[in-house]
Amino acid sequence: MAPTLADPFNDSSALIDFVINQGNGVKGLSELGLKALPKQYIQPFEERMCMTNIVPQGSIPIIDMSNWEDPKVAKSICDAASEWGFFQIVNHDVPVEMLENVKDATYNFFRLPAEVKNKYSKEHSSSNNVRFGTSFTPQAEKALEWKDYLSLFYVSEEEASALWPSICKEQVLDYMKKSEVVIKQLLQVLMKGLYVNEIDEAKESLLMGSMRTNLNYYPKCPNPELTVGVGRHSDVSTLTILLQDEIGGLFVRGNEGDDWIHVPPIKGSLVINVGDALQIMSNGRYRSVEHRVVANGNKNRISVPIFVNPRPVDMIGPLPELVANGEKPIYKQVIYSDYVKHFFRKAHDGKKTVEFAEL
Repeated sequence: MAPTLADPFNDSSALIDFVINQGNGVKGLSELGLKALPKQYIQPFEERMCMTNIVPQGSIPIIDMSNWEDPKVAKSICDAASEWGFFQIVNHDVPVEMLENVKDATYNFFRLPAEVKNKYSKEHSSSNNVRFGTSFTPQAEKALEWKDYLSLFYVSEEEASALWPSICKEQVLDYMKKSEVVIKQLLQVLMKGLYVNEIDEAKESLLMGSMRTNLNYYPKCPNPELTVGVGRHSDVSTLTILLQDEIGGLFVRGNEGDDWIHVPPIKGSLVINVGDALQIMSNGRYRSVEHRVVANGNKNRISVPIFVNPRPVDMIGPLPELVANGEKPIYKQVIYSDYVKHFFRKAHDGKKTVEFAEL
């Protein structure tokens, strides 16, 4: 039974029961019409977004992919991965209609009743590869994040067809398959910038041997200034391909250190960012960057990232081509699944995960 507004979850066990055990998520909290944010979501002051540190829009490079093999375009991709760790691409090979279908499918999943979504929770899902959840790592967090998600790990089309929720499965599979073309183009360009002229089967498997996509839902929030949609972190992927809706709310750490840059939504664009795995494999040449998502007091927001990763069993470290070229490795070889487990064991903490791989 939902708590009354007179009892806005002072008791943490009541909140955990409503949000996590019953599968209502923060969407359920938002729809109760709470006038104040439950204390469990109030972030420490230093983790809240100070809107005075925001750099004007338009600082993140926007790259036209219609002629992606052009040396100038290739250089702009490598420069963006080195200097910013983030860029947006337009005129890519994923049709706008397909992007709109994925957004619709995301809303359709989150509109399902709590008891249906809850079938995919950690406790009830028939597979570790399909997970409905909330926040990031609730058991490790001092303050919870204002986000619900459905996480879908891609092993094979057969498994996806059998296990993924039917309400969004077809649209997500189409989107992932079409995105693969763009992912391969980007990786080809980025590898050439690291003396790797040909991506053979083994290298392709190392760079993009596994994929995960999240359907993220950020419902409107009673006190957005007190919480976060997602806390400061860098991704553990090789690359992340993000579809934003028109609401916006993604911020990237600027080169000055204290500044945050808003990544403005551009219809039909995809946001690309370098993950820790690529930073490690490039021996620091390409860099993963801290980013975060703010909560919104007026509107619900969705986003759909595809995380392109090594396989869990892969060993990641500076690419042999770089070391053969005389570069001194700054990272050790680590098993990718060990790196990922380290990331998920703790709350979001900026760029600290990468220290796990430092020599």
